[in-house]
Amino acid sequence: MHTIISKSGIIARFLENGAELISLKNHSGKEYIWEGNPKFWGKHSPVLFPIVGTLKNDSYLYNNQQYHLSRHGFARDREFSVLSKSENSIVFSLTDSDETLNVYPFHFELQVEYTLNENSLKTRYRVINKNDFEMPFSLGAHPAFALSENFEDYSLKFETNQELAYHLLDKDLISDQTSTLHLTDKTLTLGYKLFENDALVFKSVPAKKITILENGKPRIKVGFSDFPDLGIWTKVGAPFLCIEPWFGYSDSAASNGNLIEKGGIQILNPKKTFEAAFSIEIF
Repeated sequence: MHTIISKSGIIARFLENGAELISLKNHSGKEYIWEGNPKFWGKHSPVLFPIVGTLKNDSYLYNNQQYHLSRHGFARDREFSVLSKSENSIVFSLTDSDETLNVYPFHFELQVEYTLNENSLKTRYRVINKNDFEMPFSLGAHPAFALSENFEDYSLKFETNQELAYHLLDKDLISDQTSTLHLTDKTLTLGYKLFENDALVFKSVPAKKITILENGKPRIKVGFSDFPDLGIWTKVGAPFLCIEPWFGYSDSAASNGNLIEKGGIQILNPKKTFEAAFSIEIF
C-alpha cells in the first residue's frame, strides 16, 4: 500500500511494507529515488534493523543461544503500521512479534518518521527498548539515489579535503583491507571501479554531509550528523548511488559472534528510547 506526503510541491511516497521511501519528486516532477529495477537492485530505500550488513554465518550468539538473521535484518521486509499522518509528515511503527522474537529475542518498537520541509526530507528513527534489560541493536538507512546521466558525470563533495579511510568488503564481511579516498577541492569523481569490491564502509566517519554533484552542480545533499558510520555503494553498471548513514556494520571474518561484542553495536538501556535523524536535501 502506498502513502503520500507533500510540501511546497515536493511529493514523497512510501510503502507500509518496510516503511520504505520509494519516491521523492520535486515540483517539476524530477525523481530523486532509484526506481527499484530488480535487474540491478529491487529496493529503493530500505530500513536496516536490528542489524546492519551481514553477520558471520548469518548468525549471532546471545546468552549462549544461537540466532539467525539475514543481511540487514528483518525490518525492511515487515509490514509497519501508520501511527500518525499529516499533509507533510508520517510516522510508521513496527513492534516485536512471535516471528521476530524467534530471530531477535527482544521486545521493541521501531518508529520511522518522515517529514517534508520545503526542499528536504527528514527521516527520524526511534528505537524503544520495552525490556527490563539492555537491548543490543544496529540501525541504518539505505537510500538509493537515481542518476539520470552517465555515472562518470557525477561526483561527491565533502565538507573538507580530509582523506577518508574506508574498509573493503570480502564476501559481505568487513575485511582487513582498507583504502583511502583522496579528494580534490573536497570532491571525489565517481567511477564504477571504486565499487568493484562492493560497498565502501567508513567506521566513525568524520564527514557528516555529502553532496552529489551532477556535472559540477549540486543535486542531492545528505546530512547525517547523528550517525557514526557510513556506507557508499552501487552495483557496477547501475544508474544509482546509495549514501547510507549507519549505526553499525557487517561482521569481520574474525568475529566471535557475540551480539553484545559486535563491532558498531548500540546498547539501549531498559525502557529507554534511542533517536537519530538524517536529511535528504534536493536541488
